[in-house]
Amino acid sequence: MSASLKGSNSSKFQVSEFILMGLPGIHSWQHWLSLPLAILYLSAIGANILILVTICQDPALQQPMYSFLGILSVVDMGLATTIMPKILAIFWFDAKVISLPECFAQIYAIHCFVGMESGIFLCMAFDRYIAICHPLRYPSIVTKALILRATVLMVLRNGLLSLPVPVLAAQRNYCSRNEIEHCLCSNLGVTSLACDGRRPNSICQLVLAWLVMGSDLGLIILSYILILRSVLKLNSAEAASKALSTCSSHLILILFFYTVVVVISVTHLAETKAPLVPVLLNVLHNIIPPSLNPMVYALRTKELRAGFQKVFCLSLEKKTRHQRPSP
Repeated sequence: MSASLKGSNSSKFQVSEFILMGLPGIHSWQHWLSLPLAILYLSAIGANILILVTICQDPALQQPMYSFLGILSVVDMGLATTIMPKILAIFWFDAKVISLPECFAQIYAIHCFVGMESGIFLCMAFDRYIAICHPLRYPSIVTKALILRATVLMVLRNGLLSLPVPVLAAQRNYCSRNEIEHCLCSNLGVTSLACDGRRPNSICQLVLAWLVMGSDLGLIILSYILILRSVLKLNSAEAASKALSTCSSHLILILFFYTVVVVISVTHLAETKAPLVPVLLNVLHNIIPPSLNPMVYALRTKELRAGFQKVFCLSLEKKTRHQRPSP
């Protein structure tokens, strides 16, 4: 009996690190993808920093809608930075090894940031609902205090609800395999290596997805149904068009974000014979929205474009002032 216990204890802690193999099926040439991914990452960081600087410096953008956009930019940068440095290290330096604590921390950070992005989309939908359906009450409802409370609530909600995912993953018994067919630590990819069952992890992730993203998406849809009903009651076609145009950027980002989430979930559940598809979608879902969000808002929001011009003009004026020779 003591011998069997000793054997089980030695095998229980056999795995001390994981190896991220990269994109399945294309290991030999996956490094060629590093350039577009690096460009996406740098554009995401640069564009979101530009949005934050513009919102902070332009008094015309000190509105709740742009405050939520600034918070979204911070979340986007956090999400992209959680995964991209490690992915690029794998592609460029073959740095495939990741310790168990680092891997579980990455699982937590990904779930936390994705949940926060979903929550900020809900806050933005609520902001548009009040602005269009209750315009006279908007200044008294959507205040700086409300924005602060909503942000703290989103951080606490996703920070606490995401905790069970890495905790349950850490409790699994990783006794033999340690090679993950992925370039990031996903919950399902890591727990698939466990020697014991991963049913608790799958159930936890499913419940968390429905509890967080399902409820957010349901409330967002409800908000836009009420917005559409209010817009249809407007007598002026021009006023209706103007009201809907303020929501167009938000709707584009929501459709892309939740569509990819659904596609990733379906491909994982279907256990497709082409594992590259869900893995690549998973990576792109964590890097494309952070680079796409600023571009959509910059292209479709006149006030933000004007803010960019002001920031560029101010920086050019300061540059010429410094370069001008003193008399």
